[in-house]
Amino acid sequence: MVEQKPVGLFSIPVIVAALGYFVDIYDLLLFSIVRITSLKSLGVTDDQLLSEGIFLINAQMAGLLTGGIIWGIMGDKKGRLSVLFGSILLYSLANIANGFVTTVDQYAMLRFVAGIGLAGELGAGVTLVTEVLPTRLRGYGTAIVASVGLLGAVVANFIAREFSWQVCYFIGGGLGLLLLITRVSVMESGIFLKIKEQTVERGNFLKLFTDRNKFSRFLSCIFIGLPIWYVIGILITFSHELAPVIGFTGPVVVGDAVMYSYLGLAVGDLASGLLSQWAKSRKKIVLLFILATLVFILMYLYSPFTSSAFFYTCCFCLGLGIGYWALFVTIAAEQFGTNLRSTVATTVPNFIRGTVVPITFAFEFLRVQIGIINSALVVGLVTVIIALLALRPLVETFGKDLNFVEKD
Repeated sequence: MVEQKPVGLFSIPVIVAALGYFVDIYDLLLFSIVRITSLKSLGVTDDQLLSEGIFLINAQMAGLLTGGIIWGIMGDKKGRLSVLFGSILLYSLANIANGFVTTVDQYAMLRFVAGIGLAGELGAGVTLVTEVLPTRLRGYGTAIVASVGLLGAVVANFIAREFSWQVCYFIGGGLGLLLLITRVSVMESGIFLKIKEQTVERGNFLKLFTDRNKFSRFLSCIFIGLPIWYVIGILITFSHELAPVIGFTGPVVVGDAVMYSYLGLAVGDLASGLLSQWAKSRKKIVLLFILATLVFILMYLYSPFTSSAFFYTCCFCLGLGIGYWALFVTIAAEQFGTNLRSTVATTVPNFIRGTVVPITFAFEFLRVQIGIINSALVVGLVTVIIALLALRPLVETFGKDLNFVEKD
């Protein structure tokens, strides 16, 4: 019998998971920051920047979707640490290679491979943290992981100002390889080691689809996060194209839009984690943040002010509204037993990231029909409505004992 020793809030697993997510976000958002610069250097004309950008971000998100399944299953079958090591090695090498691309097709292929690697970091980290921390500290732990990790976008923006886009990718890959050294001191989750000793089937992804109750919980966990990646994938990533049409007259830099939105996201994740502990509820706080996101979407699209300073304020507020990212992943981890927890906690955030593909397709299709602002509004409203409907049937998981398994 394996006993899990109690760990503190600022223990090695929490710190390493936070640093891992920091590098994850740096690499994940770097493309949005250097999209225009990198594509222009590859010979893409101004009128093709949006369409080629959508193509590349969809390649990256397709990789995240694929990797979410691979790493999630591996996390339940082989352990949380195997994912933390394997995923960061893959995306580090892919990002280093990304600095050598000379065509858009090469770019897309490596963004797909990097996406596979990036898919494992958050889910495995959150799963490990929720299992090693005492029940009363889980919300605080995941809030710290997300808040520290999301600052990776801020660092990526500052790095992009000082170095070429190729060097930015080299730095991201180098940071990932350095992080591997810190992982050596991290111990596996005691809850996982305990279940590993039992004859329980682990990491069967298909079980999420063959049982109505599991499938319903799984879909609900995914859909409550839809507004998060609508905001990041549309309003922030394509702020260069949206801002002038909305009416903002000052200069808008995508890297700054990403930076301010992720500063808001870091603050929001910390606030939502603390609020959920104070309110003793995950669901109530997620509801509050989804409604706040709706308000900030309307403020962004129909702002009466036109300065770039107010635009960046809108970006910060949007980040604040979607600052339930860590809480949403925590809910997913707490909904399922140890034999499926990593599978769910890893696939859910990456399925949400993967929804950028249909979201961008819908946005692009409607843009031609009703204009870019109306298209953004319609797609945004649909994601918010779906999230609210998905949140309702989920059971409250605050304070839930995670030492259980999913039965057939």
